[in-house]
Amino acid sequence: MPGIPKAGDLVEDFRLPGGKLDGDTFHRGEYALGDHRGAPVVLAFYPGDATPVCTAQLCSYSDGLEQLQSTGASVWGISAQDLDSHERFARDRNLRMPLLSDPDRTVARAFGISAPLIGLRRSVFIIAPDGRLHWKHVTTVGATFPKPALLSEHLATLPA
Repeated sequence: MPGIPKAGDLVEDFRLPGGKLDGDTFHRGEYALGDHRGAPVVLAFYPGDATPVCTAQLCSYSDGLEQLQSTGASVWGISAQDLDSHERFARDRNLRMPLLSDPDRTVARAFGISAPLIGLRRSVFIIAPDGRLHWKHVTTVGATFPKPALLSEHLATLPA
């Protein structure tokens, strides 16, 4: 199993199914990291839809989405649940960022955050426009997450 990437490491491209709530419509499609080269991407890995800490985390990122997007960043939530679960979660909480499905935890394993019992460790990775890891926050237990203001601070340090 690969280890957790370090700042400066080139992040391997991946493609996952996902969906994004836009008004009343949940648009489903494929999301590929490589398609976003040239702009930063925030990857927020979370253990499960509609669980207390995950709900708090994703709601905070959705509420802070405008601030995060003002840096030019895209924000993606990633967990093992299927798209039907993601759609229910997005609709119940009015989440406005794409939620991606990693059912086999292939991407979680590539980031070194797959974990027994919980599936994956709550983690946030900021990928720089050149595809390199800029910053990360990986938890052991998973009860904490970085707030949008901290993510914005790190995004602001990316080279223009």
